[in-house]
Amino acid sequence: MKSPPLGPASPAHPRSALSRLLTALASAGPARVGWLDALRGIAALVVVFDHSSYTFMADFRREVMPQFNTSRYGIMVFFLVSGYIIPASLERRGCVRTFWIGRVFRVYPLWAAVVAVLLAAHLLGVVELRDFGQQGAASVAVAHATMLQELLGTPSLLLVLWTLSYEMAFYLLVVALFTVRLHQRSATVAVGSAALAAVSVTAGVVLPASALSGLVGTVPLIVSASIAMGVAICCASARSPVLRRLGGVLGGVLALVLVSFNGTVPLWEGLVILAVMFLGTAVHRAENGQSTWLRAAGTAVMVVACAVGSAYWYGDGDHFTRRGWIAAFLLAVLTFGAALLSRHRRIPRIWTGLGTISYSIYLVHPVLLAVIDSTIGRRRQDDPALEVAFFAVLLPLCLLTHRCVEAPGQAWGRRLAGRVRPP
Repeated sequence: MKSPPLGPASPAHPRSALSRLLTALASAGPARVGWLDALRGIAALVVVFDHSSYTFMADFRREVMPQFNTSRYGIMVFFLVSGYIIPASLERRGCVRTFWIGRVFRVYPLWAAVVAVLLAAHLLGVVELRDFGQQGAASVAVAHATMLQELLGTPSLLLVLWTLSYEMAFYLLVVALFTVRLHQRSATVAVGSAALAAVSVTAGVVLPASALSGLVGTVPLIVSASIAMGVAICCASARSPVLRRLGGVLGGVLALVLVSFNGTVPLWEGLVILAVMFLGTAVHRAENGQSTWLRAAGTAVMVVACAVGSAYWYGDGDHFTRRGWIAAFLLAVLTFGAALLSRHRRIPRIWTGLGTISYSIYLVHPVLLAVIDSTIGRRRQDDPALEVAFFAVLLPLCLLTHRCVEAPGQAWGRRLAGRVRPP
């Protein structure tokens, strides 16, 4: 069904701009799994508020962040949702090749469009790019093309892209487990990752950011990791069972090494991120009868206990307070749990619509903020009206990018995947 145009209402029934926006959001796309779409929408709005508060609500942000890390809340909700959905998508297809086609056409078109707009704005002198030090443009481009840039010692062009590096690592791990037929062990992987996080903190294992890049060099790591990733995906998508296993294992090992030894977040948090995503998978298995709810509940208790214990033991640091991180993490898990309990209830279409365009919201808002910061500048005093106005501009823009970039890309991916014969 086509979405209605964002045209003006008829004279007989005049509607405000807000009413038209809500109607458009409600019809942004078909509801897939309503409660998951609602979670995506909530997480996206919280992340946007976190970043836009630098510009419009700086005083409020300084008061809230030590008590509640809004960014980590939204990100952890996203990771739980990804963990619930991504392995199920692969197992439903039963084909690594079509899985990667779906992921590429789901993630890359909007990513490429946003990066292109950012680079164009930089060339026009509207925004400034992050400093990449002595790193050349070619290595920066290759690192970003893999989407593993944050795990390859390369600062992300946009700050929000760091989470996509962990998502890509998760894809590689999911494929690895699938090819060696250990994909049903989601709970074990979740508990194991969380336990390793707790052990690393209590043992005092502290690695500098991008430690592996510092050891072997950023460019050599980018080249070797990019080749390994390409070989892993191609082999895992091959018809030969032996090649599929070799490719899966290669990709999984690459992901584990990069997350463990070359992340920009502390080692324990990188492992907690993996544990959180596999916790989402364990919940999905329980809901679909592949495991028990008791096992899923036990997994959740272990992951939460290890994550909270790790954050508490890690203590306070620069731009990090354990109180704020722990509060955000616990609320993210509770939010996911509450949505899970409400999964059979009717979800308002406004929330599923926000979830449908959540990827656009996540990627587009930092570009808009960069333009505002470079032209108008940040507010010296809190201005809630400008904060609301920012959302009022952002959401229609994201509806446009979803319809013109995301949706066509996904349609191309589905058509291409439909032509691929599973091995």
